[in-house]
Amino acid sequence: MPLPLPAAAAATALLAGTGALIRAYRAWRVDQQWRMGRRFGADGVQVGAEPFELRAATGKAVLLLHGAGDTPQSVRALGESLHAAGYTVRAPLLPGHGRSPRALARTHGREWLAHVRAELAALEAMHPWVGIVAQSMGGALAVQLAAERPALPALVLLAPYLSVPPVVGQAAAWAPLWSLTIPFLPSSADGSILDPAERERALGYGMVSARSVRGLVATARAGAAALPKVRAPTLVLQSRADNRITAAGAEAAFAELGAPDKRFVWLDEGGHVISVDRGRERVFALVAEWLAAHGGVTGGGARRGPARG
Repeated sequence: MPLPLPAAAAATALLAGTGALIRAYRAWRVDQQWRMGRRFGADGVQVGAEPFELRAATGKAVLLLHGAGDTPQSVRALGESLHAAGYTVRAPLLPGHGRSPRALARTHGREWLAHVRAELAALEAMHPWVGIVAQSMGGALAVQLAAERPALPALVLLAPYLSVPPVVGQAAAWAPLWSLTIPFLPSSADGSILDPAERERALGYGMVSARSVRGLVATARAGAAALPKVRAPTLVLQSRADNRITAAGAEAAFAELGAPDKRFVWLDEGGHVISVDRGRERVFALVAEWLAAHGGVTGGGARRGPARG
């Protein structure tokens, strides 16, 4: 015999409330387990995951962006290499990143784009020349910034996340359902960083929330849609062993890129996070060469300022 409407509504509410409690407990437990053994600053950011700025006195600057679920630690060595070449380097920490899984669960793609847009504007206000170097999902954000700035002097995309694998798209599509009881899905993969020492140093979350995976997909698709509008000279670096971006997806995105001056380089070493992986020295050299060839620092006379962050 079916329940009367008031009773059915009460039962539904009870089930929903129970699911929410289960999800909240699981989120708390995952959060606590992830935080074990890690150190955090007074601002709640994990030690080593902080944003950084390395100042130089050449008037040339680079906005350096990390990927989804990752931190500026993943681009620190590249930033130091660019600073040594004479650039002021600013590497912001995306909202919700570098703090805790529950912080990630409260953020979305619109916040990420607004944050990097403000960071770029701040650099442009202080430097006559500003380029962008971005990795993974940071690349999708960078493409949107470049589409807004036809006069951007140089853009470098490291394994840009501009095509969504089916499994990620399905996770985003079904997020309203699975997130009722499951707060996070694992996202780590050994193939993202092949160098075991660098994989051990990585400070990324290794998981996604419902909101963050939907933000990732939305950001990738917005970046892909903005590709034809990009006019900045653009270098794309992609590893053949990338476990997240297919060769077909990478080539299709490059074909859509509207920049008249563009170059695609296949790398034979490293996984997805090529800024820290095997063969990173070649990545550093290619990035510096591209920036220098498009108005960046040339020669070796770098004048550095005090590092911050």
